[in-house]
Amino acid sequence: MLFNSIDFAIFLPIVFFLYWFVFNKSLKLQNLLIVFASYLFYGWWDWRFLSLIFFSSVLDYIIGLGLLYNENQTKRKVLLATSIIVNLGFLGFFKYYNFFLENFTSAFSLFGIAIKSQSLNIILPVGISFYTFQTMSYSIDVYKGNLQPTKNFIDFSAFVSFFPQLVAGPIERATNLLPQFYQPRTFDYSKSVDGMRQILWGLFKKMVIADNCAQYANMFFNDSSSYPGSALALGAIFFTFQIYGDFSGYSDIAIGTSRLFGFDLMQNFNFPYFSRDIAEFWRRWHISLSTWFRDYLYIPLGGSKGSMLKKVRNTFIIFIVSGFWHGANWTFIIWGALNAFFIMPSIIFNKNRNNLNTVAAGKKLPSIKELIAIVFTFSLTVLAWIFFRSENVTHAAQIIKEIASASLFTVPEFNKMGRALSTLVLVILLLLIEWQGREGTYALSSLDKKLSKVSRWIFYAFLVFLIGLFMQMDETPFIYFQF
Repeated sequence: MLFNSIDFAIFLPIVFFLYWFVFNKSLKLQNLLIVFASYLFYGWWDWRFLSLIFFSSVLDYIIGLGLLYNENQTKRKVLLATSIIVNLGFLGFFKYYNFFLENFTSAFSLFGIAIKSQSLNIILPVGISFYTFQTMSYSIDVYKGNLQPTKNFIDFSAFVSFFPQLVAGPIERATNLLPQFYQPRTFDYSKSVDGMRQILWGLFKKMVIADNCAQYANMFFNDSSSYPGSALALGAIFFTFQIYGDFSGYSDIAIGTSRLFGFDLMQNFNFPYFSRDIAEFWRRWHISLSTWFRDYLYIPLGGSKGSMLKKVRNTFIIFIVSGFWHGANWTFIIWGALNAFFIMPSIIFNKNRNNLNTVAAGKKLPSIKELIAIVFTFSLTVLAWIFFRSENVTHAAQIIKEIASASLFTVPEFNKMGRALSTLVLVILLLLIEWQGREGTYALSSLDKKLSKVSRWIFYAFLVFLIGLFMQMDETPFIYFQF
């Protein structure tokens, strides 16, 4: 079920009504409703894969109890290893089986050895990369003693399958989300209003920005040989805002929807395109994944401790693994490696934590130095996104080669240029609104403090008008559903 669908527009009010007005007297029934609604939400796409979520829930629930009642360190390690191996095994099979098979046979063909292999027609379960990481981190936290395991399977199932963030995050830690299922929840009007405001902003980013940018990103990337460097550079910029509007829009809707039910999810995007260096960008982009890899991979590897060689090694490992997490294609691996390369100067010169504050905090405009840093960081990000979007490495190299040619300085000509121009105006509107709200948790979070009640409602009506005016007729899935 898509957030931007009629189905969800019907589903959400029904669940909301049942949750607050029918089952509000019983915490157990509220959590049970969440489990049922979440399974319905996911099963709407393909009910067969509900068995994977259920199995993953049962596995890590039992392992959590096993860790609770076992003090023998060897047995505890076996239990933890079981959780990691099974979860990564499912992820590896559904997401990477064909990738490894194809690269294995290709490697032998270089030596003149022909190996017959049969790839499988595997359907990638939506959200498997997200909920496997979420359940796996639960077992790791219980093993480390950072979390007391739950004895209530309904609460744990609700945590694993919680529908707002089930298929594309944020990847919640059990230490943050699971305890919220233990506490009685009362309806909070102001919290719900704020949730609706964030949902509206998420829908604007998805349906107005991302979906319209996607038309031109697809046009230029899918037929890149027909366009000059100027058009391809424009296409890369369109994709840069497509993926941001799509994924951060999803996160806004997920966080806002959770707030309607009395839950607080972690912030997943913090205005990343206003970053002044790549290190800051990665503190602000897909925060739940970045911090997951930091806590469960980077720090166990030694983190920033030890020699400079180890710091460089650990940085490359975390970025390459992060790239591979996104998909079974060398383009994602190179995308991760590129970001590691971009961040290296700040790691080597120990400047990776220079920009921890909000850019131009308390000011209307950035300084010239800050503006140059933002533009430079944004340019590096656009370059990396070319690999992320391209079909393969050769395709990405051809696009970059054309952008680096003299054709970059030509005037791009293509169909629907007027519509593309209006989309760029919408992107500028997005940036202006986000710049004004960059010190909040999302762009509209402090709107009630900046505008009068009448002005706010006019602004909300304006966003709804733009959504109605620029929305696509067909329901468009979110990019990160494929990951």
